Amino acid sequence: MSNLAELQRLSLEEYLAGEEIADVKHEYIAGEVFAMAGATEEHVTISGNVFAMLRSHVRGTPCRVYMADMKLHVATQTAENVFYPDVFVTCSSSDASERQLKREPTLIIEVLSESTEAYDRGAKFAHYRQLETLREYVLIDSRRRSIEVFRRRDQGWLLWPVAPDEALVLESLEFACDQDAVYEDVSFD
Repeated sequence: MSNLAELQRLSLEEYLAGEEIADVKHEYIAGEVFAMAGATEEHVTISGNVFAMLRSHVRGTPCRVYMADMKLHVATQTAENVFYPDVFVTCSSSDASERQLKREPTLIIEVLSESTEAYDRGAKFAHYRQLETLREYVLIDSRRRSIEVFRRRDQGWLLWPVAPDEALVLESLEFACDQDAVYEDVSFD
């Protein structure tokens, strides 16, 4: 007797074709598809602030900045996955020629919310760490002023919490900005 609860898995090609016509974005994890929830005003504002600063910073270089709607493909030894990072930067010529998704990010930034924080810190970061080109992973809290930068070093990934009075420094892009710029137009309750 067949198991009616058995999950139907999609191929990467089926997922990508579906995303082209979908009204809602979905992340793809090892053949499973998960709808993404909307974001708060604070989340969107922080993402926009960071995108604008990074876009201005990399102008005239091979690097490109993407936010929210660009897919990032993470292939591991066991599965293919596709995510929509809040903001990411790729300086790869291979990515420059790819229209539908990117594969070689230098920097990924996720804006934390109550519903995504555990996933962004845990399983999603575990996937992202598989990307050989990734140099930095940044977590920016949308509920309070708090920024954490994870940097790849020879001994593994190390955490650099950004103190409230310190600038956000992104070594991978030789970029720095005040936290006030990251949180511009954001009001906390």
